[in-house]
This record gives sequence, structure tokens and C-alpha cells, in this order.
Amino acid sequence: MLAIPGMTFRAGLIFIALVLPAFAQDSVAADAGSPQATGSALGVKPGSPALKDKDIYDQSGFFHPFRRMPKYVLRDQKSIWTSPFHTSKKDIKWWIIFGGATGALIAADKSIDRALPTSSTAVTVDKHASDIGSAYTLIPISAAFYVAGAATHGERFRETGLLGFESLIDTGIVVEALKLVADRSRPYQQNDSGRFEDGPNRWSSGFASGHAISSWAIASIIAHEYPHPIIIPIVAYALASTVVVARVGARQHFPGDVMAGSAMGWFIGDFVYGKRHNHDLDQKKTALHTILNHIEIGGF
Repeated sequence: MLAIPGMTFRAGLIFIALVLPAFAQDSVAADAGSPQATGSALGVKPGSPALKDKDIYDQSGFFHPFRRMPKYVLRDQKSIWTSPFHTSKKDIKWWIIFGGATGALIAADKSIDRALPTSSTAVTVDKHASDIGSAYTLIPISAAFYVAGAATHGERFRETGLLGFESLIDTGIVVEALKLVADRSRPYQQNDSGRFEDGPNRWSSGFASGHAISSWAIASIIAHEYPHPIIIPIVAYALASTVVVARVGARQHFPGDVMAGSAMGWFIGDFVYGKRHNHDLDQKKTALHTILNHIEIGGF
């Protein structure tokens, strides 16, 4: 591999990690692709919905909507990796904010890591808490949404499950590509060096955090699907934040790794929702909305 100065290499990785997903959107007219029209904070141009009107369970069967997913994932990846060529100047604020935060954390990574509790009990607790963001947890969560929706004819539940699966595939591809390029050692490796191009195994690279990107993608999907009552997005993002903090506390990642993963996960979840959400579902109130709208929790 070419010898690249450390700071330049890190800056390039931050750009790849944050700018690409943040700009994974299409230029659209205000009436078609605005956040108000799509529900996406990034103003993503709507595409083919994951759950079409013809996919009602009684008509098309349980697995029919999954047949389109490989095609959708390929389109997602094309949008993500080619996004620098069709970006919007108004969205430069996203990579300034999150890119700057990631760069600052990478610079302070080792100092922060050394200040954390080192007891075996604390590390073990954090490791178990971070399992919320593992594939073994997030895949069943997406499956539960889809199965529950199919069983109760809840189309929004089904869509949430479908978008969850699509976002997990998208984030998995993106984060593994970044890991292969970054090859950053984790806190427990290479004498806590935290250097890039210094990991013992590229597949286990610390940058970026797979748990963080996956948990924030799922949290983003759920928060977009169920913005009201506000307790739903609060709980979704709180659990994703727990994963992020726990991964650092468990010494599996440096703060910069989870910052990059969190930002990418949220952006990709926002993109998938904006691209695949069926807006006909917005006219239907779900059973979950009906129940939670009659529950007051902490004044929300």
C-alpha cells in the first residue's frame, strides 16, 4: 500500500465515513424531495417503496417483498458511494459537524480511553450492554417487526422490518469496506496505539464501529416510522446511545470509531427511509400509535 502521511490518511477516512452516507441523496425539486414530503431530514428523492400496495399479505404472501431487496441494496450502494458527484451545498453542514467531531475525538482517543474505568466488572458490564447493537439482536428485532406486522396485518410494522433489514445490509457493506481500508487497532491491541494501518487483522479493524452503525441505523428507521409520541424515538436513540457508550467502556472501540459509526448509521437509516417509505401508510393510524397516544410518560 502507498505510504500516506498519518493526518492525510485519517482525514481521508473521515471524509469517506461521513461525507458519503451524509450525501447519499438525489437532487430533487422541493415539492418532491423536501424533508416535508419524504420524511427524510436529508431531503432524499423517494424511490420504489419497500412495501408496495400490491404487497398486502393476503395477496402476495409472506416473502414476496424480500424479492426486491437485493436490487434496492445495489441501488443504495450506488447512491452512497457515488454521492460526492451529486451533493448539495446546503448539506455541507453535516460533514462539517460530524466530520469535525470525529476528527476531534480521534485526536483525543487515547487520552479518553486511559481515563475510563479499568475494572474487569465495568468492562464486562459494558460488553454485555453493547450486545444490544449486535447482529444477533438487531436482526431478530427487524424480523419481529415484520412477523408481527404480517400476523396482525400491520403494514407499517411490516415496512419497519423491511427497512430495518435493508439498512442493516447497507451499513454492513459500508462498515466492512471502511474496516478493510482503515485497519485501525482497537484499544486492547498493539499496546493501545490506536493507529491506522496497524491492526492485526483488517476484518477486525476498529474503525468504524459496526455495533454503532447498525444500532443507529435501526434507531433512525424506528424514529422515522414512529415520530409520535416522542417517547418512541427517545427510547430508540437512547438504546443506540447505550451501545455507543458501552462499546467504548468495553474497550472494543475508541470514541472516534463510535462517533463515525453513529453518524453513518443515522444518515443511512434516514436515506433508506426517505427512499423506501410508502407514503400511503401515513394515512393509516397503527395500533401502536393508538395505544401510546393514550399513555403519558414523564409529561411527553
